[in-house]
Amino acid sequence: MAERYGAHRHGGVSSPNFVMEEPALLAELGDVAGLDVLDLGCGDAALGAMLLELGCTSYLGIDGSQEMVTRAEVTLQDPRGTVALQNMEELSLPARSIDLAVSRLAVHYLEDLDAVLRACHAALRPGGRLCFSVLHPVITSSDVQPSPGPQGSWTVDDYFLSGARERLWMGDTVTWFHRTTEQYVGAISGAGFNLTAMRECEPEPGRFGGDEAELARRRRVPMFLLLSARAT
Repeated sequence: MAERYGAHRHGGVSSPNFVMEEPALLAELGDVAGLDVLDLGCGDAALGAMLLELGCTSYLGIDGSQEMVTRAEVTLQDPRGTVALQNMEELSLPARSIDLAVSRLAVHYLEDLDAVLRACHAALRPGGRLCFSVLHPVITSSDVQPSPGPQGSWTVDDYFLSGARERLWMGDTVTWFHRTTEQYVGAISGAGFNLTAMRECEPEPGRFGGDEAELARRRRVPMFLLLSARAT
């Protein structure tokens, strides 16, 4: 699955990550120079490589998959970047040791999101930031069916019923924990953060290479939700 995941995430114009989630995330993160960064569910640490290139002081990525950790170690060709095999639910860092906690499309796999957000808050220095993206609640509440071509429609059901949803995703059965947008915002506030931004990752036209049909398709349905907050 790791190879399919990598091909999907780094698939250029055909990847919603590339044309929607990544530009919104980088815009929201802004200047990261001089920051100590934690990446939850880092995957292959492609984000870590970007942040180190942009001047962050240190980068720590954690992931619960040994295969992903191995890939991340290959990606991080910089002594300022490290990666550890650890589940997000087991996060434990020294208090006030990081400036930025970030996560790309990982926390919707968490059942106990509140505990992880509290752990992030404890690890952040005063005024530190939290920024994470998830599959949009419209997607986690949709019954995505395999199709021979690009997905053309989404049917939202039981939107206000939060909890585990089993889905066929990239050839495997996965479990997403569906939450409404309101519930994500409430979890952030409950962990001691002040919400500073909420984005729905509108497609970035400049990343489509002139493919107007694909741009139009991606404008139909929100794929991602991006939330940013500051520790109080």
